[in-house]
Amino acid sequence: MAQNTFKAKVTSYQTKVALKGATATIPDLKMSASADSSGLITIDHIPKGNFKIEITYIGYAKSENIYTFPLKNPNPVFEISLEPASGELSEVTIQSTRMDQNLRDIPTRIEALPLEELDEKSTMRPGDIKMLLGETTGIHVQQTSAVSASASFRIQGLDSRYTQLLQDGMPLYSGFSGNLSLLQISPLDLKQVEFIKGSASTLYGGGAIAGLVNLISKTPEKEPELTLLLNGTSAKGADASIYYSQKWQHIGTTIFGSYNYNGAYDPSNTGLTAIPQTNRFTINPKIFLYLDDRNSGWFGVNATNENRLGGDLQVISGRPDSIHQYFERNKTFRFSTQLSFTHKIDEESRVNFKNTVGYFDRQLGEPGFDFKGKQLSSFSEINYVKNGERVSWVTGANLTTDNFTAQPPQNSLSYNLTTLGAFVQNTFKAADWFSVESGLRLDDNIPAPAKPSGGLFILPRINVLFKISDHLTSRIGGGLGYKMPTLFNDQSEQDGYQNIKPLNIGTTQAEQSYGANGDLNYRGAFDDEAFININQLFFYTYVDRPLILQNNTFITAPGHLTTQGAETNIKLVMDELAFYLGYTYTDTKQHFSGLTTIQPLTPKNQISFDSTYEIEGSFRFGAETFYTGPQLLSDGSTGRGYITFGLLVQKMWKHLDIFVNAENLTDQRQTRWGSIYTGSITNPDFKDVYAPLDGAVVNVGMRIKILNK
Repeated sequence: MAQNTFKAKVTSYQTKVALKGATATIPDLKMSASADSSGLITIDHIPKGNFKIEITYIGYAKSENIYTFPLKNPNPVFEISLEPASGELSEVTIQSTRMDQNLRDIPTRIEALPLEELDEKSTMRPGDIKMLLGETTGIHVQQTSAVSASASFRIQGLDSRYTQLLQDGMPLYSGFSGNLSLLQISPLDLKQVEFIKGSASTLYGGGAIAGLVNLISKTPEKEPELTLLLNGTSAKGADASIYYSQKWQHIGTTIFGSYNYNGAYDPSNTGLTAIPQTNRFTINPKIFLYLDDRNSGWFGVNATNENRLGGDLQVISGRPDSIHQYFERNKTFRFSTQLSFTHKIDEESRVNFKNTVGYFDRQLGEPGFDFKGKQLSSFSEINYVKNGERVSWVTGANLTTDNFTAQPPQNSLSYNLTTLGAFVQNTFKAADWFSVESGLRLDDNIPAPAKPSGGLFILPRINVLFKISDHLTSRIGGGLGYKMPTLFNDQSEQDGYQNIKPLNIGTTQAEQSYGANGDLNYRGAFDDEAFININQLFFYTYVDRPLILQNNTFITAPGHLTTQGAETNIKLVMDELAFYLGYTYTDTKQHFSGLTTIQPLTPKNQISFDSTYEIEGSFRFGAETFYTGPQLLSDGSTGRGYITFGLLVQKMWKHLDIFVNAENLTDQRQTRWGSIYTGSITNPDFKDVYAPLDGAVVNVGMRIKILNK
């Protein structure tokens, strides 16, 4: 066999200083080498073939490239510059724009949580992604039930119906399932989470007025992975998750499964559950096919069954009487299929097809009331992508169907909605310092909403990127959006859909919006062991004729709402130490009938501070603090501000991680400041939930890496 040599000189992108100790690894061959004092790495005895070589150095983003041996030129020395891992995640490949570009080169402002940060988040709350989203700047998680713990998320102050939650670019969680989705997704099989804040309707159609969250799943690699995660909480919770993946020559697989349990938990002795009794099973297998160099794809199914019972503890324990009668039961079954196929035309062009079909069955029960419904939805898209050195294009079409069938006596709430859309998107790199990304979408909805919009919507957007210097960049952009009328929103969920009158799409106007945002980003290094990233964002969104629920009837509000504000993110990395400071200012107002009022349940000020000490692959210690400011409530009163504090300790070995995490150590609970309901415990009328109800919670667990890549 012919043997080959790989040589590379590794330097810091910003300071040009050689990175002594940088590591080059060839995973397929299990070969590695370290850089000498000049930054030179040498790996000998490499056989013929194509191999991925990874270059890593603490505090820097990883470099990955595929090399073909033997090399065309004999004994070259590759110049490899690593960028500081200082918050902008410059080496992260983004999928939400469909172009698979590096984050640093995309004019659209996108934030990403990579696998390394998801690893930390998954130990804090292994059973769902509620905390993962709630700790992100500009996103506010709003609990919609005081006893069932259902919740939705708001981006930049706008109601959850203006946001989209995607998985691998497909809308799996919306409509009737929306307020339970955050509680039914475990993070163990995720490799990345991408956030687009501000109008993204041009990318993914109606419903993304406020933005979207795209959950990117792990894919199989040649080295098999088998991970088991076990977790228990002081709030009577237990989680068990397993993930397996492996890739062979022409086939691969990932399998994720989980069981999540929680006993009825009432830390305040109110007699009502702060956390409901919950049993949930999830299974998500996928098959990946690598037919040849040009054709690949995957198919997966996702099934989740959950029984969630909250309310009066005596009822839950099977001891109801004439006083203790209240309960909320959610029985849900979710089943969906996902299909993705890619045909590579050449090195620059490809055609992609993806499809998902989802079925969701939910039975919501309260004393004297049952609401049962089934939602059958689908999403299909075909697109063409051409990535050029200066100009890139994406064009395509998609079809979305949504069929909701409510059971008698609420069958008048049933509806059908079909949306056919076409889009085109262009990225033009006019110069090394200036890029423009523009797009246009045309959607046709059946049935059409009331005029003036009708069912046809034209949605342009534009974003520009200025690379002012090696350290300073700026993104400015904006676009139009819309939302078709729907009976599913935070208010109807909070009311349990009781007494809601039918919504006629054909006689109700669609909500339309326009928005803009701009940011300034600084990335710098003090030396090769200290880096800082500062990002300042400003945003504004205007929503015309919002749909509101008034006296159990959906009406088009006589006016508009606006949200504006700013987000500040600062990250400082000093060798093994990292500090993060985030601040969100949100000013959301309703302008109805000539009157301007503050939108309820929207805190103006939120601050987060996180500090982490980590020895890579060995030990992690983290401390975090969150401040949520006062907020107006629906009854006209003001909910008080509060501060929570958390700690995480994690010890890692090759095949085992052990972690202890404590949340809300200040034991902030809304029930400490007054009753969460009016009336009697027999028939409680719940107030807005604006603060934690579960108090201080400690979880202890282990991650067993049976097969570790």
